[in-house]
Parts: sequence; C-alpha cells; structure tokens
Amino acid sequence: MGEHVNAVPAGVVSLADHEAHARGRLDASAWAYFSGGAGDESTLRENLEAWRRLELLPRVLRPLAGGHTRVRLLGREWPHPILIAPMAYQRLAHPDGELAMAVAAAALGAGLVLSTQASAPLADVARLVLADADRGPLWFQLYLQPDRGFTRELVARAEAAGYEALVVTVDAPVNGARDRERRAGFRLPPGIDAVNLRGLSAPLARPPGPGRSALFDGLLADAPGWDDIQWLRARTRLPILLKGILRADDARQAIAAGAGGIIVSNHGGRTLDTVPATARLLPAVVDAVAGASPVLVDGGIRRGTDVLKALALGADAVLIGRPALYGLANAGANGVAHVIRLLRDELEIAMALTGIATLDQAADALAPAG
Repeated sequence: MGEHVNAVPAGVVSLADHEAHARGRLDASAWAYFSGGAGDESTLRENLEAWRRLELLPRVLRPLAGGHTRVRLLGREWPHPILIAPMAYQRLAHPDGELAMAVAAAALGAGLVLSTQASAPLADVARLVLADADRGPLWFQLYLQPDRGFTRELVARAEAAGYEALVVTVDAPVNGARDRERRAGFRLPPGIDAVNLRGLSAPLARPPGPGRSALFDGLLADAPGWDDIQWLRARTRLPILLKGILRADDARQAIAAGAGGIIVSNHGGRTLDTVPATARLLPAVVDAVAGASPVLVDGGIRRGTDVLKALALGADAVLIGRPALYGLANAGANGVAHVIRLLRDELEIAMALTGIATLDQAADALAPAG
C-alpha cells in the first residue's frame, strides 16, 4: 500500500474512476477483501447491470424551481437519500478508517451505518459527528451474537453513544464462499480488529459427531431467528431495520416482528452467489411492506441515475458501500466526500433532466418496462 494522501487524484470524476484508482492504492489482500464477491461473482456483476438496464423517460418543460433532494426517514427529514452502508475494517483502506468515513458523511449530509466489525470504537465515531446539525442519520449495524448478554451490552453502548437506529444484518448466518479472498490468503494485519467486539468469547466448538455437519450441527446451532428480533425489540428503545430482506414474505414477517424498516440487500454479492439483483427484487418488497415502514436498498448503485431509479421503484433511500470505501482509500475523508458529492450532484442532474423537482415524483421518471 502506498503513502496515504488526502487529495482526490486528478482525473477522478466518477465512482468508477474512484474504483479504478483505488486498485492501485490497496494491497492485493485488501483489494480482494473489499472488491470480491461470492462464488463466480454473478450477483456482484448483476447488481450493477440491473440498474443500468432500467431506463429513464424524461418529461420536459416541467416546473423545477425550488426542487430539492430532501427525504423523510423514521420521522425525520434529511437532506438527501444517500447513506453509507456498514463495512468492516475500514482502516485496511486508510489509517483514519471509520473516523474519516464518518466526518465525510456528516459534512455531506449523508447517513452513516457503522459496522459491528468497525475498526474504530463506536463511541469515538459518534462523538465526531453528533453535534453536526447538517449530518444525516447515524445508525449502528448489529450482528446478533450467540451471547445475548454481550449483544444487550453492545446495544446499550450504541444507545448511550447516540446512535439513532439499529440495522440488524439477517442474511449472513455464515460467510459466503469468496474465492478471491481465499486466493489472496486474506488475514487481518496486526493492529486492525473488530474493536467493538473485544471481550466477546468465541462460541464453544461443538464436535458434530459421525455423519453430522460441522456447519449445521456446529456453527449454525446458535444462528439467530425471528424470536431473536422480537427479543431485541423488547430490549431497545431504538428503531430496528432488518438488512438483507429479499422476499415479500420475509418483509411481511419482519414488519410483524416489529421491524421499523427494511433494507433490500444481497450483501453486495458477498454471501450467496446467483441471488437476483436488488433492483429486481425491490418492487415486490415495497408492495409487501405497503407503507408500513421505510424501505431502503443497496447493491450496485454507482450513478445518480441509479439513485433516482431506486426511488422510482419505491425505495425511500439508498446505501452505498464499496464506492465510499474506494474514495477512502484514494484520499481519506476528502475522497469519501467526493464520492458522495458526485452521487448527489448526479442525482440532482438526473432529476432536472427528467422533469422531477422532488423525489416523491420519482416514479414519473421511469420508462415503462419492455
């Protein structure tokens, strides 16, 4: 990894440019970890292509004065519908890691979802941004742990630090088979770890016995279920969003379990390969939720036109992951801010050119299918 700089490289004018430049900034192991997907990476690729296949159909000579990108989420108004998705171990990309990511997100009015596996203390991240009146939402992503006492203590720490919602990732009871990562022999370097999970004891290994599965009869014996969501709902004052919902029936069950929001996500193609793109699955989830809670989406969003398409399909907001990480690798907080600025500028341009003044009109911008 080269010397870290804090200026956006010349000629970087898109999120794709940030990705291309970041490949030279990250060492082979970190690049494989951040950019790779599961299996043959079909879902990873399809996430991007599905947004591109959707078409916009402009209306002209529409009134646009006073237009804006403001949205409401969980009862509050935010300056635009872009949040940073939870991503682990950001200090692999830049020494300032999650601290730089948080500062940039706050400065640009973007929401931030801090990962359970962050490489910076959750209280330190919150302290940096909570006083910024123009920031976006500040949420904490949670992997439910087999040790409920530790989970309860972690949630209490997030509440005390000022996080405004919990994002429970539900689509990764185990890691996906990530070939790129395995080929690179990825290991966390010394000095980088999941600092907010320190003190968590590893679950005791359960010998599966003859004819039994080390996965199903061992690791997954303590995998969370719907009862854990209800247990959590009873022990926190924060809204709970479930991240990783792809099916209408799961979306309805999530609402019944007390979820205050749904995030349509296939984990950026990092868990199960050949899962459909989130752009394809979003409308059915929106229909199933029927306005009972906000619906957000991530996966493959690389242009402001993608953001507009997501809202046209019924999403209330979007999350971006890898592009922000690439900006971080390229120029620290300035790189992340540049990525968010590009995406928001492109969103405003797309709105203006489709005759959309406010995002509640987004559905009018989408061309009919077929």
